[in-house]
Amino acid sequence: MGYAQKRLASTAAKLASVSTAHLKAFPPSEAVVSGSSKLHFFDTQAWATLQPAPPTALTAFAHRIGLGKVLTSTDTIQQACTHSSFVPLFKRHHPKDPLPATNANLETLGNSLLGLFATEYVNASYPHLPTRVLKAAVSAYVGPTTCAGIAKEMGATPLLRWHRTSNTPLRPGVLHPDALSSIPRALTALVYQNRSLLSARKFAHKFFLSREVDLRSMIKFRDPKQALLETVAKFGRERPVSRLLKETGRFSKSPVFVVGIYSGAGKLGEGFGSSLKMAEFRAAEDSLLRLYLTRQPPHLVQLPTSTFPEGTGSVLEVQGPESAYVPGAMGDSEVLYGSSGRSGLRAPGRRAQGDEEDLEDI
Repeated sequence: MGYAQKRLASTAAKLASVSTAHLKAFPPSEAVVSGSSKLHFFDTQAWATLQPAPPTALTAFAHRIGLGKVLTSTDTIQQACTHSSFVPLFKRHHPKDPLPATNANLETLGNSLLGLFATEYVNASYPHLPTRVLKAAVSAYVGPTTCAGIAKEMGATPLLRWHRTSNTPLRPGVLHPDALSSIPRALTALVYQNRSLLSARKFAHKFFLSREVDLRSMIKFRDPKQALLETVAKFGRERPVSRLLKETGRFSKSPVFVVGIYSGAGKLGEGFGSSLKMAEFRAAEDSLLRLYLTRQPPHLVQLPTSTFPEGTGSVLEVQGPESAYVPGAMGDSEVLYGSSGRSGLRAPGRRAQGDEEDLEDI
């Protein structure tokens, strides 16, 4: 399938499709040409967008995602699948009808809940993660792109009611992924309102936090060796020393060097490369990644929200036993990404802390 065919297929998948089984009259009266001689135009796309989803499709969607007993009303499910951009389109075509309920407030509440659950999970699992990487990891777990992908996996695309808008000086435009990402957030808020905070956290862990996110690619160092020197000094360890562990083909066209970095008798990291500098660069980077990506064993991870009672209702009024909680130690997670602050540039004539140190045993 070529690019044009793929683009056509992806565009067609976003168009509204209407099942005529639940409609009272089909074709609609406005689609039938009258006997007048005036030009008649019927916007099929707008008409299809305005039609509500079949009740059977809404019920099947709730059971498919495991919320059949939580979302018992089809009106609630339809509200979760109705984006706020749909209201102007509905008001333009049906000015006298009551406005449909949208998921604007539910999306805001669900976004805050997902941010809370993802932040405490990442912080408890990776206590030494730098702050910038922590924010990036939270976005990777519960960000807009992830929410839109989860909505597609849930099968919520045919149920979405929205309308594309362009950018304005006051607010950004609404695209299909933006509207689609509101559905998982609204569902999280509905679980929180109808059940409890613990139920909403279980829903978030099932659909969001159970996924594997590559945190290693999120950490980048301009000067790993200098950052490692500062990190080791911060933790009060001995000064790191680079040692050549193995080599092959030194005088050939494709040499390979393996370098290890040690702090005292302990080995911090290891790297390889076609040159000594490349191997040392990777070894320092590996040492930093081993520290900042240190993961708490899953059976020892305890989240603050797990202490709330497992009852339905407000967390301040619900009755029930509370779980014991022992807060984990907060790591000193900040690290300088450059050798001299934000820019990573050194002043002329200034020598970095590790410039005078060469590889040992070479």
